[in-house]
Amino acid sequence: MHITKKLAAAHAEGRPTYSFEYFPPKTAQGVQNLYDRMDRMHSFGPAFIDITWGAGGRLSSLTCEMVKVAQSAYGLETCMHLTCTDMERSKIDDALREAYNAGCSNILALRGDPPREQESWEQTEGGFRYARDLIKYIKSKYGNHFDIGIAGYPEGCDETTSADEHIPYLKEKVDAGGTFIVAQMSYDADRFIEWAKQCREAGIPDSVPIIPGIMPIQTHASFLRRANWTQCRIPPEWHEALEPIKNDDRAVREVGKDLVAEFCRKLLDSGITMHLHFYTMNLAASTQMVLEELAVTPATDSHDPNIKPLPWRQSLGLNRRDENVRPIFWRNRNRSYVLRTQDWDEFPNGRWGDSRSPAFGELDAYGIGLKGTNEHNRKLWGEPKSIKDISDLFVGYMKGKVESLPWSEAPISLEADVLRDDLVDLNSRGLLTINSQPPVDGVKSSHSTYGWGPKNGYVYQKAYLELLISPELIDTVMKRIGQDPEITYYAVNNSGELKTNADPDGGPNAVTWGVFPGKEIVQPTIVETISFLAWRDEFYHLGSEWSKCYDEGSEARRLIKEITESWYLVNIVHNDFRERRGIYHLFDGLRVPSMDSKPTVNGVNGVNGKAHVNGDSNESTSKPEPETNGVPDGNNVVNGTEKALPSRELKN
Repeated sequence: MHITKKLAAAHAEGRPTYSFEYFPPKTAQGVQNLYDRMDRMHSFGPAFIDITWGAGGRLSSLTCEMVKVAQSAYGLETCMHLTCTDMERSKIDDALREAYNAGCSNILALRGDPPREQESWEQTEGGFRYARDLIKYIKSKYGNHFDIGIAGYPEGCDETTSADEHIPYLKEKVDAGGTFIVAQMSYDADRFIEWAKQCREAGIPDSVPIIPGIMPIQTHASFLRRANWTQCRIPPEWHEALEPIKNDDRAVREVGKDLVAEFCRKLLDSGITMHLHFYTMNLAASTQMVLEELAVTPATDSHDPNIKPLPWRQSLGLNRRDENVRPIFWRNRNRSYVLRTQDWDEFPNGRWGDSRSPAFGELDAYGIGLKGTNEHNRKLWGEPKSIKDISDLFVGYMKGKVESLPWSEAPISLEADVLRDDLVDLNSRGLLTINSQPPVDGVKSSHSTYGWGPKNGYVYQKAYLELLISPELIDTVMKRIGQDPEITYYAVNNSGELKTNADPDGGPNAVTWGVFPGKEIVQPTIVETISFLAWRDEFYHLGSEWSKCYDEGSEARRLIKEITESWYLVNIVHNDFRERRGIYHLFDGLRVPSMDSKPTVNGVNGVNGKAHVNGDSNESTSKPEPETNGVPDGNNVVNGTEKALPSRELKN
């Protein structure tokens, strides 16, 4: 969506808006950490974000990749910086094409700073001399697809061009097709207001938003350094307030919060703008402090349909804005799901009819492995030497003491609060839970935890549980499930052996739905065979990645490898959404007998050994090992391309 349209809609309702700027980090780990921060800052409610472009396009490929991920995976309306500096036309063409394909519809067109090794700006052969030339080129190639932002300088562009002298150039950029102005950072409210009025008097129409650039104060040194670099004026009273506490970073942030918030209030109260653009420097705390001081962030205990129209984060990728159905399996790995489905043949209608469609492809192509370094993951998850150790890890996650698991990228959600005791109990007995949701029988769409969709509606959901079950217990669990006609399940192992009682010719099973005034029933979350088998591939791949965090031959590596090669991934839906405890009774009295055992090579008396199940006299045999010699044995399924057979193995 165009930034100008988004801002106009909000401002027509009297709501001020704000946005965040980020820059591409220099390391792979820094990029991933920034993605996590951007995702968390999504909850602050920005109208859009923008991502900068390095001088000479040195980080151009990373900028394009970050735009794609932010737009498609995290559902953030994204504006991409694009500069003329040291840029060949082919580079600009590539960047625009990538932005278009990512669903990005906003560009900030800049001349840009010279590379550090150059003292002055030089036009690249075949490139563009001025930002207005770049704007005209974008318009000629893409028409009105892109909303094009331009840079404004309330305190002068450089040593040779004052703020007043730059306004005619600003007007030329607007006339060339610029639709909104983002100003260089400023701390002097009176000066900015006067400059904005001069822009209007010069003929820049009111329909072109003039957006102030604001840098929250992190530390005193960084504040002065950045202000000196941009040559912006700091009011004397700011120096008087900050100088006595300059060595106390916490005090600087507190006082700085008040100073910046007062600056923002003056701008908003003047009527010259209703939008604030924050240069975050890839940090969250100081920006959040200013927004909270201004009382403009969404309330955490209220429901805003504009922020949560569906129970999962919507993608804003090309052709994905109308997506309304997703499999539940990727609930805790949103980015992975979006990346893996971006080329679905049947997308975006959410129905996957032809199981032969090459929908998911090879896992390596999507970069869906574990986040973080091996060292980081070992610190996070420890070095388990028994199933009891892994059980304790999962229990810690359920209690909110562990921030993530290999299959869950974020801390446990508020929705799990009503299930917490049950989840802790299951995991303490070696039944490792991966995903869950409680049943919901018609709560208001404004509910702070379960609500989503338009106001005055009601939302529903079936009880769902996904867990990893030892081969020692799988037959007992299957037997108990078979005694309850309200339950639908799928169970699969790493070898591709599928068990299910779902109708192979039936359609998807909706596990979340909503009823709203003037609309058909919306069913945004489902369980169905093909996507579950694709999730199976990813699930066991992540387990293998986890094992590789540890040294070859270590007990931790052997343990995790044994579990991922022999345990079953099971999902269970209780189809009576009014039944509060329809699933958990299935596991009464069950406990993995080998909780304290260490992994063994042959499985006897170890992780995958034969043992009696507590509470049942049932005894199961170990399952076949994965095929390694290339001889077809009926145990392999590639990317979910085979149809499921009810309660039996998949056959090649």
